[in-house]
Amino acid sequence: MIDECRKLSDNSACAVAHKNPYNDPDVTVNLAIVAKVELIDFDEQKVIITGGEGVGIITKPGLQIPVGDYAINPVPRRMIKKNLEDKVPEGKSVKVTISIPKGREIAKNTMNPKLGIIGGISVLGTTGIARSMSSEAYKNSIVTQIDVAIASNLNDLVFVPGNIGEKLALKRLDINKEQVIQTGNYVGFMFEEAKKRGIDRFTFFGHIGKLIKVAGGIFNTKHAVADGRREIMITHAGICGAEKEVLLKLYDSATTDDMLDILNEINLQEKVANSIAKAIKQRCMQRFELELDVILVDMEGNYLNNNMEGFL
Repeated sequence: MIDECRKLSDNSACAVAHKNPYNDPDVTVNLAIVAKVELIDFDEQKVIITGGEGVGIITKPGLQIPVGDYAINPVPRRMIKKNLEDKVPEGKSVKVTISIPKGREIAKNTMNPKLGIIGGISVLGTTGIARSMSSEAYKNSIVTQIDVAIASNLNDLVFVPGNIGEKLALKRLDINKEQVIQTGNYVGFMFEEAKKRGIDRFTFFGHIGKLIKVAGGIFNTKHAVADGRREIMITHAGICGAEKEVLLKLYDSATTDDMLDILNEINLQEKVANSIAKAIKQRCMQRFELELDVILVDMEGNYLNNNMEGFL
């Protein structure tokens, strides 16, 4: 929505707009977005697009924009050019500066710093129309982590569910932040995209309460989509020799951590964790032909299985 248009001088003007709220969680909703347009002497291009305050700058390869340029994606750039090219007077160019006054502050709540976009947020978009498509929009944002890692020639990647997994991985493993890839709930999507890009082996690290779902073939780990943690834990406890009484206790447990305590009392915790880790590896090999090193931890970051070679 356009909030304001005003003339700044004989050869410049600006407009202020904001994105109306819609169903997707979006940090840019209601933010002021300022476009300043200035006529200048012809300078190679008819329409020159640049960024101002609050628009991030690319510092890592692997994104759609080259390093050193403002994070204004190709589609918005094409749309701006298309709207202006036939309106620029002969012998002149037009310089368009996009600014987002609160962008630097908002960027702290996005994945931009991790992707090497500093100083602000990104100007994204494909159509110029905000449509509710939370899943696809989120997937598009998280998959860029893989592209940046590949472009940066990073090895020994570690995939984690989210922020907690990343913090624990950085605490326990001999890696740096750039090697960590967050999957969110879209584990299957991220693994498939990794395989498409030629990544055949990596480490899958995280709290057992999240990763255990993959052992049951659940590759979207959102609770509202599927659960099965209790059933998977009981299955592996039974495989590892737990008595019926123990299985009933596990069935009545409220959390994965409670189940671990029960298994620890009968010295089956590590054996069950190893069995679950093996099942995760098998599921990923069957579905994606990926070789994974699986590391299961509790909420304190304590290792639960014994397959941590190469990082200790």
